[in-house]
Amino acid sequence: MLDVGIHLPQYGRVAGPEAVTRAAALAEARGFAGVWVSDHLVQPADQDYPSPYLLDPMITLTWAAAVTSVVGLGTSVLVAPQHNPLEAANQLASLDRLSGGRLTVGVGVGWSAGEYAALGYEFGDRGDRLDELLDLWRVVWRDDPATFHGRFTRFDDLRVLPQPAHDIPIWVGGSGTRARRRAIEKGDGFHLIGLDPDEVRAPVAALRAERPEPTFRISLRTGWDPQGMEPDRIRDERERYEAAGVDYVVAAPWRNDLDEWLRSMELLADLVGLEPR
Repeated sequence: MLDVGIHLPQYGRVAGPEAVTRAAALAEARGFAGVWVSDHLVQPADQDYPSPYLLDPMITLTWAAAVTSVVGLGTSVLVAPQHNPLEAANQLASLDRLSGGRLTVGVGVGWSAGEYAALGYEFGDRGDRLDELLDLWRVVWRDDPATFHGRFTRFDDLRVLPQPAHDIPIWVGGSGTRARRRAIEKGDGFHLIGLDPDEVRAPVAALRAERPEPTFRISLRTGWDPQGMEPDRIRDERERYEAAGVDYVVAAPWRNDLDEWLRSMELLADLVGLEPR
């Protein structure tokens, strides 16, 4: 079965407290599996993507959690090497605890060297730091006190509390060989972005050859928007994604107006056959 989540109106002209509140509540009512956010802390002025107006992902999900009770919460994706690993561990655990264990963390290395430079982090070693960071999170989320000796972060007998309400699933995002290897060795899932149903077949098959267990989720973020696409195309893609082995899709509407964003959510819920809660 293919689960469908929805990106919250976190970016651009539509973003704001009312937008997040209403979209999160509607997502829960209409049966979406989760509500999702993106992560870009800063943006160089000459960088034309994404929207420079982007609400903080952790705060946005906390806001969404406060107005819902069962819908999942997720990041698509958190550019984790741009965050202090211990600070992020505490923020994510706190969010999971406050929401009653609803969080899934999609992580990636990012692509903007300008963002890394502005934040004071190296760009070239971001993959190594992400690998270590994932190990660190597992340790502090399970051990109290925790000890960790890594290349970038080291500590002994440290208490990082609260711990999460459940084992937070980590879905590794990316498209390259190293990202897939990271997902296989360190993750609970792999998160693809922007591939069509034919393009996902090969990576899904390679992942399933090494991680066949159903608890390893293969997800994909796509731009499904019934007000900007033919409904038959969305129905067809849904069937073909599921046939290819994708089991979760995060849809991101394109609307700049809140009422139109909510209408796209309603139309999409009907198109993909979601059952209202």
